[in-house]
Amino acid sequence: MAFSEDIGEQDGPLSGILVADFSRVLAGPFATQQMGDLGATVVKVESPAGDETRGWAPPERDGVSTYYLGINRNKYDVVLDFRDEGDRAAALELAARADVVIENFKPGGLAKFGLDYDSVAAVNPDVVYASISGFGSKGGASLPGYDLIVQAMSGLMSLTGDPDGPAYRSGVSVFDIMTGMQATVGILSALRHRDRTGEGQHVEVNLLSTALGAMANHSSTYVAGGTVPFRMGNAHPSLFPYEPLPASDGDIIVVAANDAQFRRLAEALGRPELADDERFARTEDRNRHREQLRPLLVEAMSTRTAQEWFDVLTAAGIACGPINTIDGGVALAERLGLDPVVQVGRGDEAVPMIRNPISFSRTPARYRSAPPALGQDDALIRAWLDEPDADPLPPLDAIPEAGTHA
Repeated sequence: MAFSEDIGEQDGPLSGILVADFSRVLAGPFATQQMGDLGATVVKVESPAGDETRGWAPPERDGVSTYYLGINRNKYDVVLDFRDEGDRAAALELAARADVVIENFKPGGLAKFGLDYDSVAAVNPDVVYASISGFGSKGGASLPGYDLIVQAMSGLMSLTGDPDGPAYRSGVSVFDIMTGMQATVGILSALRHRDRTGEGQHVEVNLLSTALGAMANHSSTYVAGGTVPFRMGNAHPSLFPYEPLPASDGDIIVVAANDAQFRRLAEALGRPELADDERFARTEDRNRHREQLRPLLVEAMSTRTAQEWFDVLTAAGIACGPINTIDGGVALAERLGLDPVVQVGRGDEAVPMIRNPISFSRTPARYRSAPPALGQDDALIRAWLDEPDADPLPPLDAIPEAGTHA
């Protein structure tokens, strides 16, 4: 059912979509924040204990975990205890009005509360109901879906680290984030199908399937080529150079992804003869003879600093870059005019957050409210659910108390 037919000129592309967010931690909240940025009305439903990430600190800002703050803007917040009959009824009423329901309970975990897909679809047939799990709803239904476990079990950790060292996890929860993105893609696709047919459906995503798809060329190396990939440190299995190379004062990433790029690199390094050497002339040749080529490149780069090489190589049209910390990455985005940080919320309650990465020429992302305090909208949401014919919820930025996060 459409939540609102009044889509204003400045509203986002998802204006009019009501999302009942029964998810917590990372993948689900990341997906619903994306949808909230793009205009959807998101109602975050928390247990009385609250989303675990509220307490995942340090680091924190004004007593609130920065983990929680990073993925929960643009949302209403209501506390509902599914063990309570009245709160279960309120949750079902919310799901019955919603265009989208998203949850990441263990598969089947919401059935005992009458909030599973079949129960919700019985009262809201055109709902798009998205379920996020670690290992799917079949043989892996009972397995806990932590990103670290999926990094290990999918094979990603076997690809990360030095060849002779231990396996490492990625520095970020890559599969949680990617699964949240997959959930968003699935939801938007299902909404498009509903627009055309009037049919809702159940969308399922899981971390393991996301991981296998996201490892792309590595997964294909095995399933199409019959070869199991292995750890190569910072090296690329199919390209060289495509890794850090040492300058006189530190490493710089250098990429030559095709033969023309390698020729430009050789010329910029003052070693144009390398591009004509039969050992290095073609991509496959450089891969086979990387142990012979690497010391030649290192010798040539030892004559200048990383910054000097960055200037020289960039001017020559060669992809390269320093190895920054996060502050350096944010500073780079600022220098490039990407405006990576936005202030979300009002006055002293505003929270600095990373901008939504999608740009639209007509319907830009909006940052209407800071991540909500636990249950900050209880009275409003409960009163709204008690009115069968209630008007749509008011915009988040029109509510005096919206935007508080303490």
